[in-house]
This record gives sequence, structure tokens and C-alpha cells, in this order.
Amino acid sequence: MQDRICLVTGGNSGIGLEAAKVLARQGATILITGRDQPRGETAARALREAGAASVEFIQADLSTMAAVRVLAAEVRRRHDKLHVLVNNAGLICPERRLTNDGLEETFAVNHLATFLLTTELRSLLMDAGSARVVTVASEAHRSLPFLDFDNLQGEKRYRPFRAYSQSKLENILFTYELARRWEGTGVAATCLHPGVVLTPIWRNARGVLGFLVVFIKPFMISAAKGGASVARLACAPGLEGMTGRYYHRDSERRTTPVTYDGTVAARLWDVSETLARR
Repeated sequence: MQDRICLVTGGNSGIGLEAAKVLARQGATILITGRDQPRGETAARALREAGAASVEFIQADLSTMAAVRVLAAEVRRRHDKLHVLVNNAGLICPERRLTNDGLEETFAVNHLATFLLTTELRSLLMDAGSARVVTVASEAHRSLPFLDFDNLQGEKRYRPFRAYSQSKLENILFTYELARRWEGTGVAATCLHPGVVLTPIWRNARGVLGFLVVFIKPFMISAAKGGASVARLACAPGLEGMTGRYYHRDSERRTTPVTYDGTVAARLWDVSETLARR
């Protein structure tokens, strides 16, 4: 990864930080984002100690689309190419909350910010010659047989795990559609379930989900193991050019039938374009 530039969203903790450490140990230039400046600076120090050629922390709140555009503009200002984009930042909201844009927060952060940041960085990714977009999805997508466009933001009914699962389904649909639309550009798009990882994302789990988290906590894998799977998609030589694929940790898997529906994916892309740029 010498001379390679990698951006990891949510790279100041959990899976994102651990994935960034793997890339850092291989000599990559690392850019990480996070909401909290002190935590970001602490993470940057850890990455330098891991061997990163250069580390940059950019404070960004991915819940607002204006902030996502500012982040993309800052990356473009600092660099003329981007070899790896890891869309890792995500959350689970215990109740329905609206962002300053009037968007449901789980949808905004987990899907819409991923969509907007990736498309805003299109030129940098393509100018790298060979680049990879890796999006952290989840096996939770299997709990939903279809994408409910009439309830994309929990307008009719909001349940935390359903909102999270739907955002992960959207991540997969986005990855497959990105692979189709950017075919032949040198940018490969993949996504993965990194395992059920013990990270801070579960700290706000309430109700039935909170109970389940307590029950399965002893069986969760470490952030380091999850991060290693993410980093593998970002840099493994044997995966060069692989696009439009989903992995369960380190094994390629098929996803649910709806994820292969190009009409659904194209509709989601159009809706996302409208909401992200309004």
C-alpha cells in the first residue's frame, strides 16, 4: 500500500480504526473521519504508531449532507487521487430522530452519506487508475424481503433494528448499482458483513434488540477481526478488479434476491440523488 491514499469513515474507533491500522502497517497514507476531534487525534496517533506513512484526521458529522459535501471538498483539496474509500461510519438509533436536513438519522448516516460521499469523490477514485470502494453492510439485510420505498425513513413505523437492517440492504443495493454504473472505470465496488462485532455501535440498543445484544455479546468477535476483513477487501492483491460482490467476513456470498433487482437499485439511486442534493 505504499503511495496509496485511503479514506476510512468512522475511522476513529471500532472496525474503522482497526481496518485503518492494517492499511497503515502496509505504509498507506490514511485519512480518517469522526465526529469527535479529541478521539480522532488519539486515533491518528495510534495509526502513526502502526506505521502509516501519513495520517490525516478530518472532523465530519455525516448526518448532514452539507457536511458530507464539505468533507468531500476537503479531501479533493488535499489530494488529487484516492485509491481506497471505506464507507464504515454507521449507527443504530433507539428512536426515530431527524437530522438538520429533516432526514431520519439511520437512513441519513448509514446509506445517504455513503451514497453522497462516494459519488462526490468519483473523480479522485477514477484518477487513481485502480481504486476500491468498500462498504460495510451486514447480514441483517436478510431480515427484509424487499425495500419499502413508502417507509424508507420510518415515516409509517419506526423500529430500530428494522431501520438498521434496511440501511444495510440499501448499502448492498448501492454497491451493486455502483458496480454497474462505474463498470470499466477502474473503480471496484464491494461490500461485506464483517461479522457480529463488539463495537460502540451497540451501546444505544434498547428493548428487544438491547436484550439480544446482551445475550450474544459473549459470542461477538473483536473489532480487530472485523477490521481485518474490511482491510482485506481494500488491499488484498487477489481481489484486484473484483466488483459488485458481497462477502461474509472473508468468503464471498450471495445476498437476498431483492439485492439483484436492477430496477429496485436504480430507483434507490434516483431517490438518493434527489434527497442528497436537494
